[in-house]
Amino acid sequence: MLHVLTDNWDIFGRAFATTIKLFVVGAIGSLILGVLLGAFRVSPVPVLRGVAGTYVNIMQNTPLTLVFAFMAFAVPKLEVDLDYLTGAYVALIVYTAAFICEVVRSGINTVPAGQAEAARAVGMTFPQVLRIVVLPQAMRSMVAPTMSMLIALLKNTTVAAGFSVLESGAIPAYMSERGEPQLPVLVWITIGFLLIIVPLVLLQRYLERRWSVAR
Repeated sequence: MLHVLTDNWDIFGRAFATTIKLFVVGAIGSLILGVLLGAFRVSPVPVLRGVAGTYVNIMQNTPLTLVFAFMAFAVPKLEVDLDYLTGAYVALIVYTAAFICEVVRSGINTVPAGQAEAARAVGMTFPQVLRIVVLPQAMRSMVAPTMSMLIALLKNTTVAAGFSVLESGAIPAYMSERGEPQLPVLVWITIGFLLIIVPLVLLQRYLERRWSVAR
């Protein structure tokens, strides 16, 4: 079984390198956009709440494959120069950000409203209240669901294989062309994903232990 990996390391290496890139860029982008949308969801400005709410409802009810298809086939017709890999980055970010937004909103709602009201009473602006008072406390309850969303993002990167991106989800097709047995291929792909997911789980447990003491 080992020869399947060693004989085809060029494909496995390139594919998992792309998977990691998709995950890292998607995670950073979705966290930034998700936190911004989460702030909009709890904003005192009705327009911002409406924009964030509409975005979340649309994205959460749209299949990820359809988001990828839009980036791969519809966006180029708008005369936007977007290669498949960049389109995959954007698709993963805009899709995952909707779920991160709800995690942020739920985390913010765990903080007693009186603390935000007290902060506003001493003259803090809404962004200051979020950054200094609310988000540091909300983070404690957001660790587990946020990490779950990131692990889901990692697994969602395999959708990019259907849109001409060489990543881990595309390995079985390449191995089939080389005449390799599929079972060992799938086993190595599973091991590859476990090697990426396990550090994320350990990080989650570390943060939960650290912040539970801080509580």
